[in-house]
Amino acid sequence: MTIAPDLEARILRYYHVEKWRAGTIARQLHVHAGTVRRVLAQAGLPGSELQRPSRIDPYLPFIRQTLEQFPTLTASRLYQMVRERGYDSGPDHFRHLISRYRPRRCSEAYLRLRTLPGEQSQVDWALFGHITIGQARRSLVAFVMVLSYSRWIYLRFFLDARMENFLRGHVGAFQAWGGAPRVLLYDNLKSAVLERQGDAIRFHPTLLAFASHYRYEPRPVAVARGNEKGRVERAIRYIRENFFAARSFTDLDDLNAQAEAWCAGQAADRPCPENVSIKVREAFAAEQPKLLALPDNPYPTDECLTVKAGKTPYVRFDLNDYSIPHTHVQRTLTVRADPLRVRVLDGGTVLADHPRSYDRKAQIEDHSHIATLVEHKRKARHQRGVDHLAKAAPASRDLLMRAAERSGNLGSITASMLLLLDRYGAAELQAATLEALSGEVPHPNTVRLILDRRREARHAAPPVAACLPAHIKQKDAPIMPHALASYDRLTGGQDE
Repeated sequence: MTIAPDLEARILRYYHVEKWRAGTIARQLHVHAGTVRRVLAQAGLPGSELQRPSRIDPYLPFIRQTLEQFPTLTASRLYQMVRERGYDSGPDHFRHLISRYRPRRCSEAYLRLRTLPGEQSQVDWALFGHITIGQARRSLVAFVMVLSYSRWIYLRFFLDARMENFLRGHVGAFQAWGGAPRVLLYDNLKSAVLERQGDAIRFHPTLLAFASHYRYEPRPVAVARGNEKGRVERAIRYIRENFFAARSFTDLDDLNAQAEAWCAGQAADRPCPENVSIKVREAFAAEQPKLLALPDNPYPTDECLTVKAGKTPYVRFDLNDYSIPHTHVQRTLTVRADPLRVRVLDGGTVLADHPRSYDRKAQIEDHSHIATLVEHKRKARHQRGVDHLAKAAPASRDLLMRAAERSGNLGSITASMLLLLDRYGAAELQAATLEALSGEVPHPNTVRLILDRRREARHAAPPVAACLPAHIKQKDAPIMPHALASYDRLTGGQDE
């Protein structure tokens, strides 16, 4: 802590002119005695003239020797060792004194690392909390790649740090820059380094294949040497403070769109640390032609997973179930997924192609798969209707259970409730069913009356059925008139 120059001058004057001791100066000027001793020490006065003899003085040679041999030995353990040798003061004062004699590790000096244009880029992951999608709570991680010369930042957010997303981040950066650097620096990430023993490094084989495809050199930094990839570390801090702080977004796509605009806007218009007279945008324009040309075909980054289909026509992938044809249940299949689509394959045959869901416990279905199964097993139709009804209006499950206790026709009740669901919607059916259950009348007619009453209270028009029932359609079927001459042939031409 620094003190005012006039206070320092008063301390020196009272000591030299008035011959006051350090404690007297501290009490009269209302400062700490350590502050007075520091000012006097900085003035070149010997320590013996400033400090009184202490009880710890006879043990100082032993303390210094012990701390030189064991620099991280705790003060409490050292106090016990000194106490066994005759020291009789308290532990708090001893701990305060030991802090003066503990050897300090010398601060390491670092050289400023400079790179050529297009020579190097630095890569790292950064965690930015979590995001909720439906019933799933997923990690929100950022892939950050920085060009070491121009400091151009590529930023993209993912929902996990798997190898596929790691490679997608690389491909996105290379395509955004129109080229690849010659060397990429990695921290000791599991996606990059599988094992390390001293200077012996075993890279992830997928990353080596990816680097070979784009013809760059993967290079890990030394252990506990964060200064070697300080550019990406500072870029992550810059992202946290200038982009992500107090930012609102609707979903992951919206966040990535804002990140892309920020990288090409505010982040590109900041001064370049290598040359503050120009902007990052100008430095990148000079660096971009020096990047390696990209191959014609990008490296495949689809997730590939072997799955086992059970007895139901679904396969589980990333917390959700995706439908497959019922003819391929209880088989080992292959799932290939990108950020937007999920495909299920049997060998080289594509069985299903679904939009990808990042929810949890969701069922993504192709209606043709389920319709084919229902047609194949008609007994499943009733249960399918019950499940659909229970998913749309959960209270209908209690209504069916109470109707079963009264020996009601569950098939007829289910069909009536499904018809009401189609006409009035899930929200209205749920409210009317709860009201019917509260009145102890678990019957679809009661639910229909409640729905009509609620509709009339809203002054809404009666619902119109989307399609007529089959038995009503049959009444409108065209009928060809029968020729009456056939009756004459039956009577043989007789009038009777």
